[in-house]
Amino acid sequence: MQWLLTSHVRRYHKHYGSSGHIWQGRFKSFPVQRDEHLITVLRYILQNPVRAGLASTAGEWLWSSLRRRQLSDPCPVDNERQWWEPFAEPLREDQLVTVRECLNPQRPFGKKEWQAEVAAMFGLGSTLRPRGWPRSEKKSSLSPL
Repeated sequence: MQWLLTSHVRRYHKHYGSSGHIWQGRFKSFPVQRDEHLITVLRYILQNPVRAGLASTAGEWLWSSLRRRQLSDPCPVDNERQWWEPFAEPLREDQLVTVRECLNPQRPFGKKEWQAEVAAMFGLGSTLRPRGWPRSEKKSSLSPL
């Protein structure tokens, strides 16, 4: 089994010119404040194939949960189509930017005050700060006259 797995990894890296673990950086998790925020995140996930040009609608993507409803719990409302429609709607540009800002550093997703509260509670303060060293102000080499 070890030979099979290491052979697969070597072949994969040679083919794609990559290195490291094959699935590294693929899965993310971050706290979400309310149902409205969760729906935005779900819409982001469902629209990934559309943004990548792999499908024209979220429901067209072969592996979309919109097509494979038998894999999830039964719909909680009588009108199933009405329930799923909002998930298939594309995100506005500002929503897309906000989700991505939380996704990459795994920052809490919600209102700013809630983000700060949750970050303090769970030790996620570093996710709220910009990456890298703090910028220093450049001092002028000219002295005032």
